[in-house]
Parts: sequence; C-alpha cells; structure tokens
Amino acid sequence: MDVSKARLDVAVLPGGEVFAVDNTASGLTELLIRLSEAQPQLVVLEATGGLEQAAMLALYDAGVPVTVLNPRQVRHFSRALGQHAKTDRMDAVLLARFAQTLQPQAQVPSDASQRALEALLARRRQVVDLLTMERNRLHSSRDPYVQADLQDVIRYLEGRREQLDQALQQAVQCHPKFQATYTVLTSAPGVGPVMAFTLLAQLPELGSLSRQKIAHLVGVAPLNRDSGKARGHRKIWGGRAEVRQVLYMSAVSAVRWNPTLKTVFDQLIQKGKPTKVALVACMRKLLVYLNAMVRDQISWHVQSAA
Repeated sequence: MDVSKARLDVAVLPGGEVFAVDNTASGLTELLIRLSEAQPQLVVLEATGGLEQAAMLALYDAGVPVTVLNPRQVRHFSRALGQHAKTDRMDAVLLARFAQTLQPQAQVPSDASQRALEALLARRRQVVDLLTMERNRLHSSRDPYVQADLQDVIRYLEGRREQLDQALQQAVQCHPKFQATYTVLTSAPGVGPVMAFTLLAQLPELGSLSRQKIAHLVGVAPLNRDSGKARGHRKIWGGRAEVRQVLYMSAVSAVRWNPTLKTVFDQLIQKGKPTKVALVACMRKLLVYLNAMVRDQISWHVQSAA
C-alpha cells in the first residue's frame, strides 16, 4: 500500500488487483471492507514521515497483519528490478512484490503511551533544531533590531524546550514501566535525561535482545568490508540514526566521567586506535551495558559490582 496525504493506493498479489481509497476515516473503513474480502497474509506500507500511522493502526486494530518498510530497502529493490518510472500505483505494486519476494515479518505497533512519548521527543528535537538555527543566525547578524528579535525567539524556544522536558518527565513518571527503566538508565554515569528519554521512546527493544542484535539495531556494530584478499576497514552503517546520535554524545561524556568506559577508551587509544574508533567502541560498550541493566532491572553500581 502506497501512502500519500490524500490517497492510499493498494496492490494485491498474486491476483493483481489495484485500487485506491481516500486517506480519510471513511476511506480507511472502505479499505478494511475490501481487505476483509481479500484476506491478505500481510499488508506492507512504506515509512512516509508519519502519514502511514493512521492506516497502520487501523489495520492493526482490525487484526490485519501489517509492517512498515524502510524506504531505502524498497528503493534498492526497485533499482535491482530496473524499475525507474514512478507513480503511486506502480509504487504499490512494487511494495507488494517486495513483500512477496522477501517476506518481511508482521510487526506489532507500539501502544498509546509509547507513541505519546515518541511524539513528545520528536517535538523536543524539532525545537532544539530551531534553537540551533536561531543561535547561528544571531552569531551572523549585525543589525540591532534583528539581534533583539532573534534573542526574543531564542528565549521563547528555550521556554518551550523546558516545558517539553517537563512533559517528558511527567509522561515517564505516569507510566510504571517507563519510570523503572528510566531510573535504571540514569543510574549509569554519562546517561542523562535526554539519553534515557530517547532510549525509552525510540528503542523499546532495549533489554529484550542480545548484545549483538541490539548493537546492529542501533547501528554501532562494525561491518566487514572485505573482498578477495583485500581487507577493508570495518565501519558502522545503518540502524537508528537518532538513537546513535544521542548515544554518541553520552559516550563523549561517559569516557570522562564513567570509570569503566574511561578505562576502555584509554586502553584503545594506547593501542593506537583513532579517537573516533575508540568512541564508537565505547558507544557499543555503553549500549551493551544498558541493555543488560534494563534486562535485569539493576542499576549501574549493582551491575558494575557484579
């Protein structure tokens, strides 16, 4: 199913039926009626910046197996097929062929509390981005009126950021599971509120996966780049970029204030590893520690003493 703001284009395989409905409440009702007749094994949608959420939740609530695909994977699949033309109907057929060929697993959407936390965190990130842009404009401006106006906007945005921080704290405190995990996470030196909020909102799998899988999910597991006798440098790639960005900042702090990670960092530097490589290793190490702590629901000092 290809999702746009106004319409949902649907392709059904192997029958080949293609139809479209409005991306509205009545359109979703019509969609569910037509899919109840088709009895699909799986409905696949492409992530489109949130436009797919209403359709995904409607399908899930109706008991229809559904999953949201990474647009990059779909794009590579299209190139592999040699398909360069693009329309909404063609994209729907492409998504159906992707699912038919690769058979992705159905996913369980997050609950209402999880989605509310994600929305608050996304809004906070937007406000922080706006703050950064306005501060950059203030540094480059020389006009007194413009400077005063920018300072007013910056003060306003700083107030909005503080209010969003309070809303995030309240959302965590009102949810017993979030509160327990937040306490465990922030017990680790180098893990502050923003890092804890990010992990709660955007990495709900934390504590339920192995150390290898959680590292791959975030994108901090080194990947081989070898061919024949050539041995390339291992690099990290993919994963959840927003989680990785916040994890990087936490690692920068942790290698100064967290004795365990500081030791790891210093040892890697002494072995001649570049600073960035050492930091990425500490990011992975910190994530693995936090994964174990959440899994066992133990704080940092208990875990480090074990």
